[in-house]
Amino acid sequence: MWNGVLCGLLAGAMWGMVFIVPELMAAYSPLELAVGRYVAYGAIAAGLMLPRLNSLLHRLDRGDYLALLRHALAGNIVYYMLLALGVKLAGVAPTSLIIGVLPISVTLMGHKDHGSVPLRQLTLPLLVVTAGIVCINIDVFTHDSGGAGIAIGQKLVGVLCATGALLCWSWYTLDNARYLKRNAHFSSGEWSALYGLASGLIALVIGVAAFAIYHADVTGAAGAASGRHWGTFWLVNALLALGASVIGNHLWNVASRRVPVTLSGQLILFETLFALLYGFIYKQQLPRPLEVAAIVLLIVGVVWSVRVHALEEAH
Repeated sequence: MWNGVLCGLLAGAMWGMVFIVPELMAAYSPLELAVGRYVAYGAIAAGLMLPRLNSLLHRLDRGDYLALLRHALAGNIVYYMLLALGVKLAGVAPTSLIIGVLPISVTLMGHKDHGSVPLRQLTLPLLVVTAGIVCINIDVFTHDSGGAGIAIGQKLVGVLCATGALLCWSWYTLDNARYLKRNAHFSSGEWSALYGLASGLIALVIGVAAFAIYHADVTGAAGAASGRHWGTFWLVNALLALGASVIGNHLWNVASRRVPVTLSGQLILFETLFALLYGFIYKQQLPRPLEVAAIVLLIVGVVWSVRVHALEEAH
């Protein structure tokens, strides 16, 4: 189990980067960011699996194709579009901490799965996590609102987008964990590569369709003048695809196989904590008191939950 916890922590460190990229690449739309990231992910995954591509594809059955389709959409493309829009409209902190509700939603949705710890044993850790989430949301909505109706309206739309991303990832996390445990004919690395290839193909189709409809300027001087440098765009997305998608998803697939669903939900909090850390570094500011309280409560809640699961496993 502890190897699974470590893999979950490292996956969170990789995934935390996705909250910063929309800030770094503010000149691009959420659709462009999603297409860029997952086309790059698909290309890297295809390169990694090229020597055994035919063998892997022959092992896929109808259920695998359907799982890859729904996971690529819910867990990657739609999720990231909503997340990027949430960051643009509401900011890094509120978006990352709305996504931080995942441990509660996933734990509640998966509490009947085999090997899960009874909810009554997780009541106190979940209450601690909830207290942390309450602290950060109080902080978010009492700072930087600006008092303007437009700013508040944009923030509310951003919160709704972040909530949509939360729902996508909650469903994906459960469905992916259950599918991996029911189907052992692919290793974690193989499934991650197939998942990346599926995401890349779908993103490519969406990107071509969007380009045909909107006739986007991908090389013109107007784009460069507005900060749209496509060489930088593809470099950043390739690095994000390698770190957050290829490495992060592989680590998460390993964790999903080695820990109960109720614990995997708690491990997603590492993504939130790393997103906050990267956000503070990017903005070159220290966390405010309520943010510090939230971080401490989230860490305590996760560690407590891990201990509960370790004791349960020992029995």
